[in-house]
Amino acid sequence: MPAPPELRALASRLLDELAALPAPSRADEPQSWEAISAACRLGPHAAAGPAGAVPPGRDLRGAAPDGGERAPRHGSPAPGPAPDAARDATPAPRPRPEPHHGRAPERGPRPGLPPDPARGAPDPVLRTRLEAAWLGRAAGCLLGKPVEKLPLAGIRALARAAGNWPLDDWFTARGVPAELLAAHPWNRRSAPTSLAENIDGMPEDDDLNYPLLNLLLLQRCGKRFTTADVARLWLDELPAGRTFTAERAAYRNLLLGLEPPATATHHNPFREWIGALIRADVHGWTNPGDPAAAAAQAYRDAALTHTGNGVYAALLVAAATAEAAGGGTDVHRALRAGLAAVPPRSRLAEAVRFGIAAAAAAAGAAAGFDRVVDALHARYGHYHWVHAVPNTALIAAALTHADGDFTRSVCGAVSGGWDTDSNGATAGALAGLLAGSPDALPERWTAPLRNRLTTSVPGFDGAGFDTLAHLTAQEAARS
Repeated sequence: MPAPPELRALASRLLDELAALPAPSRADEPQSWEAISAACRLGPHAAAGPAGAVPPGRDLRGAAPDGGERAPRHGSPAPGPAPDAARDATPAPRPRPEPHHGRAPERGPRPGLPPDPARGAPDPVLRTRLEAAWLGRAAGCLLGKPVEKLPLAGIRALARAAGNWPLDDWFTARGVPAELLAAHPWNRRSAPTSLAENIDGMPEDDDLNYPLLNLLLLQRCGKRFTTADVARLWLDELPAGRTFTAERAAYRNLLLGLEPPATATHHNPFREWIGALIRADVHGWTNPGDPAAAAAQAYRDAALTHTGNGVYAALLVAAATAEAAGGGTDVHRALRAGLAAVPPRSRLAEAVRFGIAAAAAAAGAAAGFDRVVDALHARYGHYHWVHAVPNTALIAAALTHADGDFTRSVCGAVSGGWDTDSNGATAGALAGLLAGSPDALPERWTAPLRNRLTTSVPGFDGAGFDTLAHLTAQEAARS
């Protein structure tokens, strides 16, 4: 039932007081794209575009192996608003422009429609990689759905009782004692569609909805979209009831008349959680081989809802994904490219480095990953289970320990607990992309998906992952 008015008023006052407190980590955790770029040693930026600045072709990984500058890649679009000023104080609400104020959004192709010639011919090799990435994202998400919100001990107990530990297959209730199921019940909403005995296609999940929204964003607005374009698309196409935590707070702020970056900061205690990370894959998929452009896109998207480490998690995933999408790399180089997009003294960078180092030290038997997970929980267990810092560290650790193996990547990410479906989705997307082809993924993960997903994002319900790969490759080919 709704909280009483006096508690709502108290919460509002407390959030205002918290927003006014100085952030001790501010010097190490910059907010604007310019400041993030400087912290990552990306050099000075000249203003470009309507929403910020980024130099064309700047490679996030810095100097080339021989010590010289890397050759410029594709030009990077302008990042979004800089929320520095809004970190410690939130501007008063202002009237929000009508959803279609300014540039009218383009209507992109819908699933199953012929390609739009203006978007260029999709690269068939990239399209194949992207199908594996979409499938990997769906499989990893679905694996994690029934145990979302369960404690680590409960996840381990349920898998062990089914003879599935170390985790190597879908969760199942078959053979699990009733008393254990009572002590650690499956996620109520997810279990009917995500246990091994009842999977029939990919059910709806925000970990797929947001990538679909970002695909729709690129179809309508192109790669030079602004944060305001993201806001308009959400108001037009995203049901409010499908938003959670930081996204719901930002959505409410838009309805109140606030504009970015205040949408991310006003009464939004979730702004360093994992929501921006789960939206980042498409930015990497559509900028193959160009981590800088992917990170710039991810920043403009994330700035609507997140700040600080919540944004950095999205930058890491986008840059790592772009590196992997370019081909000719491995998971370790992809993670290094992602980490290069994160301010090095931030809490997220420290946690990711710790996770990667712990996983590398435990390389070998799959059972060794339990010790890595225990170390992560001991070090970062004080964070909320949806916070970006522990979850990003776990994703990086699982990918590192798996060394490119798809099953070990998704199972490691999910078996580590915290935000299990989001972690499985992100690990699965990167591992699938690096696998290079749907045929390279074990059939036990792909066959139950039936090449079909359910979603409330308009135009995509029932779409196949092959169709989504084609549409995504089309946007990658679009200048």
